[in-house]
Amino acid sequence: MTRLIFLGPPGAGKGTQAQILAQELEIPHISTGDILRNAKAAGTPLGLKAKGYMDRGELVPDELILDMIRDRLLESDAKPGWILDGFPRNVSQATFLDALLQELNQGIKYALNLEVPDEVLVARMLERGRKEGRSDDKEDVIRNRLEVYRSLTAPLIDFYNDRSKLVSVDGDRSLDEVTNALKQVVHH
Repeated sequence: MTRLIFLGPPGAGKGTQAQILAQELEIPHISTGDILRNAKAAGTPLGLKAKGYMDRGELVPDELILDMIRDRLLESDAKPGWILDGFPRNVSQATFLDALLQELNQGIKYALNLEVPDEVLVARMLERGRKEGRSDDKEDVIRNRLEVYRSLTAPLIDFYNDRSKLVSVDGDRSLDEVTNALKQVVHH
């Protein structure tokens, strides 16, 4: 049973690494973005609720995201394990998730934290913005996103550390080196 939570700042490569590991371990990579998009597309009751918030440009409330995650974790492909990416984003979500996992009799193996210095993240995201022609990847916007991340999500690192679940991995290396480091942790 491998159940993992991926933590890390925007631009750290969480999504990519989570996908690679999920394929290797043959477990679903569950990203909250995908859950929201799929639920919205499928027109499930939860999806329609979420769509209302999204259409108004509002954040989807924690409880609603949690209900969607509960549904997703109960699907048969998630029985052997899963990788959660993009949730929890703050300590209150982590507390909710903890309670949900206890209710489902599922515990996490690790919270994997990809550590990348801010300067590297800014450079990476500016580069990505240039390649993809993304206008939202301006330096001040990127730095603001990183500040929001540090203030909201950094306390999660302590949350999982206190529960002896945290493993930090140096994300400031080539894709393959980071993947190999993560595999060593997971197969340990």
